[in-house]
Amino acid sequence: MKTAIFGPAGNSRSFTGSTLNVPDYIEAMGLDAYEYQCGRGVRIKAEKAGAFGALAASKGITLSLHAPYYISLSSLKEETRLGSIRYVLESAAAMHAMGGGEIVLHSGSCTGQTREQATALAKDTLKRCLDALDSEGYTDITLCPETMGKINQLGTLEEVLELCSVDERLIPCIDFGHLNARTLGSIKTSEDYEAIFDAMEDSLGRERAARFHSHFSKIEYTAGGEKRHLTFEDQLFGPDPIPMLRLVARRGYTPMIICESDGTQAEDAALMKKIYHEFLKEM
Repeated sequence: MKTAIFGPAGNSRSFTGSTLNVPDYIEAMGLDAYEYQCGRGVRIKAEKAGAFGALAASKGITLSLHAPYYISLSSLKEETRLGSIRYVLESAAAMHAMGGGEIVLHSGSCTGQTREQATALAKDTLKRCLDALDSEGYTDITLCPETMGKINQLGTLEEVLELCSVDERLIPCIDFGHLNARTLGSIKTSEDYEAIFDAMEDSLGRERAARFHSHFSKIEYTAGGEKRHLTFEDQLFGPDPIPMLRLVARRGYTPMIICESDGTQAEDAALMKKIYHEFLKEM
């Protein structure tokens, strides 16, 4: 039976070693996914990416990649949008060398325009990204627009689902911590998670919604939304992962759930995986 898989975004403080030691560490933590971080640029060379991907595959670890943070699909500047397409291609080259997979990317901001105008620009840029991927032969790559944590960023749940309407190959990266932060703590109950999943199924259909990509962490927020990532030890800010994990098990969803806790992402991912598999036993 196919199940959800769990892993960290980058490396916890407990990790020691080099990039090629990561698969051993992820395996030792009992995890089966890993998101390679290229937030500050794609710097890994093809040969090393291939070696890393082969090691991960040998241990049953599924890889994803976070594209550079400075991508802006919605920029009013054509030059910035064209640059973003190049950064997506660079990310795709690295992900392809690692063996294919999902690339998470930010959509941009709404500065100087309405949210509707920003969404329209981002949709157009996404179409051009997909055309560029096809032209380069990266048909094994899935782009995952991410829900964002700051209120002035493009990336509400509804906006991300609208971006995913561009092409059936797109799947959302649902960052529950971001959604909770930008709505000032609205995700509290199982019903709150149910509403998110129902919106996904209504927009994407059951099959595509079931394999969504996910980021999860507790996040401190202010009036403007996201402030900083926390660990699962925090008791003040949410969201609580337990209702989400119960629903993922109950609905038979099979996402990749990547933990972005501050320095304990592998440990907290392992805790989520343990809780999720306890819920699976109840189904």
